[in-house]
Amino acid sequence: MTPRATYLWTLPLFHCNGWCFAWTMAANGGTNVCLRKVDAELIFKLIAEHKVDYFCGAPIVLSMLINTPEEKKTKIDHRVEVMVAGAAPPAAIIEGMRNIGINVTHVYGLTETYGPSALCASQAGWSDLSIQEQAQLHSRQGVPYPLQDGMKVLDPDTMQEVPHDGQTMGEIMFRGNIVMKGYLKNPEATAEAFAGGWFHTGDLAVCQPDGYAKITDRSKDVIISGGENISSLEVEEVLYQHPAVLTAAVVAKPDPRWQEVPCAFIELKEGTKATEEEIMEFCREHLARFKVPKDVVITEIPKTSTGKLQKFVLREWAKERAQGEFS
Repeated sequence: MTPRATYLWTLPLFHCNGWCFAWTMAANGGTNVCLRKVDAELIFKLIAEHKVDYFCGAPIVLSMLINTPEEKKTKIDHRVEVMVAGAAPPAAIIEGMRNIGINVTHVYGLTETYGPSALCASQAGWSDLSIQEQAQLHSRQGVPYPLQDGMKVLDPDTMQEVPHDGQTMGEIMFRGNIVMKGYLKNPEATAEAFAGGWFHTGDLAVCQPDGYAKITDRSKDVIISGGENISSLEVEEVLYQHPAVLTAAVVAKPDPRWQEVPCAFIELKEGTKATEEEIMEFCREHLARFKVPKDVVITEIPKTSTGKLQKFVLREWAKERAQGEFS
């Protein structure tokens, strides 16, 4: 961060990442620009008016900016950097931000690891690639911050590091002095989280040949259909490529035959149209048949105040839809 920078707040100060930037801006001697609500048109206006250098946002916030109508976008004529965190960003989101002139840095972490703990650091030669190729690289979780003693993708059963082949799945684990000591008055949860001497994040990932980690899913979000594991993130990545899709979230829906099937909840971009069947047909063109959502719901998706999708609500909705079909 440059000295005396201007930072735009899109996330609450009480969030883990919020703590970090409150102190950072004080040490930097910088300027804070605050929002009362996350509004894309206002964000563009404030960035231009106050010459904002940096801001943070969940992928949904960036999606809002990308899909803001052109007439509501205030022209930005200076360099702006955004740090995306809170969920794995689809490559299409990173590509879209690059196309409007905002550079994206992807970080990964948890409250238990004191916020951002891994960074998808750019490497020499990436800038020579197409924007699409750069977006694919930057959508990964990356490598650990220097303050972390260790971050690895380990097999949770053997606690051995998985091969750096981009195929073998394991779980991202951390250890070091800035990892939490434990959960307050919950020794059982603490013991489970630190089994084998590493903090278990619950994020399933692969490690690619360059040593960068890439999340394939949250362990609780993996859909097990007919004995096959389906990554909800993989399905969402395809859905975000559809020209009418603004927001996508995929969860497991109970099924009497397959145990679980993918259920997609979709928000459409303003002024666009798409039917549930059209969305499914698009997925059939890009996914193995068993990964295609068996149910598509076009609706407003519930979110937190910072724009994180509330998948726990969607899981309940999917269960209710399944119960209605079975009854």
